[in-house]
Amino acid sequence: MTSEKQSILIIYTGGTIGMREDPKTKTLSPMKFELIQEEIPELHKLGFEIESVTFNPPIDSANMTPAIWIQLAKTIKTYYSQYDGFVILHGTDTMAYTASALSYMLENLDKPVIMTGSQLPIGVLRTDGKENIITAIQIAAAKKDGKAIVPEVCIYFSSHLFRGNRTTKEDSQQFSAFTSHHYPKLAIAGVDIKYNYEKINYPRSKGILSINTSIDDNVIVLKIFPGLNQKYFDAVLALPGLKGIILESYGSGNMPTFPWIFEAIRQSTRSGIVFMNVSQCPGGKVKMGYYETSRELQEAGVVSGKDITVEAAVTKLMFLLGQNLPVAEVKAYLIQNLSGEIEN
Repeated sequence: MTSEKQSILIIYTGGTIGMREDPKTKTLSPMKFELIQEEIPELHKLGFEIESVTFNPPIDSANMTPAIWIQLAKTIKTYYSQYDGFVILHGTDTMAYTASALSYMLENLDKPVIMTGSQLPIGVLRTDGKENIITAIQIAAAKKDGKAIVPEVCIYFSSHLFRGNRTTKEDSQQFSAFTSHHYPKLAIAGVDIKYNYEKINYPRSKGILSINTSIDDNVIVLKIFPGLNQKYFDAVLALPGLKGIILESYGSGNMPTFPWIFEAIRQSTRSGIVFMNVSQCPGGKVKMGYYETSRELQEAGVVSGKDITVEAAVTKLMFLLGQNLPVAEVKAYLIQNLSGEIEN
């Protein structure tokens, strides 16, 4: 772009924000991005150079895959030098997974990548999509002293800007669909957009953006619950090709004290499977060794997820396994803060 105006690229993947209702079946299906632009004439008043690329066909976010994360990362890499910021329109159901994955895959990021969407389609009278898109673009274009104010992968939704890999969708009915239980909001959009500068990640040294698209999806999430059947538990751990398991445990990282559970985990860790312990409490964090049961997990080789979200844990484990590192290194990096996803 040669213009002095701020330049923003909108990447439209699909999602509710771009859905239209079939008058006969009353079901929702994706529409072309050009029609979204027609619904938001205010975009022309922002004074930015706004261009777009569209996934063809647009996808429902329930169909999100690692291959699409890679496509997104490559798209940003392709256009990185041409634009000041990026806005990704994405369905809400898996938005936190995509934001987390991109936070690991985009290395040396020093421009905003703002993800947003809506709970109601853009063509519906009461849609929340218009405000979400307009403000997401403003944040993506925002600079201070010539530098991007928020050079991170973020989610903007319902007046709040969150770090992407700290975000969870918690409500399917309210406009305020997302929250961040363990990390403060990066900005709040009221009459003015107020930024929480102290909590924003700024690159220590400006490097050239690179993308790391090596992902290994031989990972599963295993939720612990009363009545967990040993036969099924053992069957999951014996899945061919399995390399990593996210254990969704109780409270601060606790598990039932049945001997067969710990023996199965010990055998699996010896065979090279990586276990990460994540609390199933939305506002909880894992404290390995705080109770006897979590201490036994620690001794069996399970890694603490600390205060990480399930979304960030799944994508982090996939990302690290994709690097073909020794198991010991994968475990070491899991407890390190790579992109602001866990407490230091």
